[in-house]
Amino acid sequence: MARPRRHDPGRRERIVDAALRVVGRSGIAGLSHRTVAAEADVPLGSTTYHFASLDELLVAALRKANENFGRQLRERSALLGPDADLAAVLARLLGEWLGGERTGVELEYELYLAALRRPALRPVAAEWTGAATAVLARRTDPVTARALVALMDGVCLQVLLTGGEYDEEYARAMLGRILAPGAPDEAPKPPVPGSSEPTARPTDT
Repeated sequence: MARPRRHDPGRRERIVDAALRVVGRSGIAGLSHRTVAAEADVPLGSTTYHFASLDELLVAALRKANENFGRQLRERSALLGPDADLAAVLARLLGEWLGGERTGVELEYELYLAALRRPALRPVAAEWTGAATAVLARRTDPVTARALVALMDGVCLQVLLTGGEYDEEYARAMLGRILAPGAPDEAPKPPVPGSSEPTARPTDT
């Protein structure tokens, strides 16, 4: 008599979590049904049952990875406050995201950028952009919101790819320029060392 299959409703989610751990440790090149099955401690057939291809598994992994920052964005109530400094709130949020364990952030961007070579991932990457834009559009407008998302993506990528430190004040200033184009800088730039240009002084009246 055939052995009854054990009821395991959380297995699919465990496989996705295992895939994220494998990619975080070994990169996408190290991902296979076999490595994920070993990581999840499930039979190899379980991974192919739930995900017929690695692209399907990567789609599920990217969608779950996207939830992290997207959830923080949605739950940041200060974003919706009419008197909130949106540029400052977003710059602080990026700082919190990049200031934690960067392995998770790097994992999210590795999956995100994998869409360049794997067309199956592109709709999921677009989902994240669309969802973030929709949240920010409540305070601005869709065009400005898309520009904010693009700048935040660029700032994160620069920090991750160069290994540099995140400059929250710089991010706030640049986000502020998108929100208020043409606005003057809040403070004068310091003189360039060695410059012969005199320091400006108030005009006598």
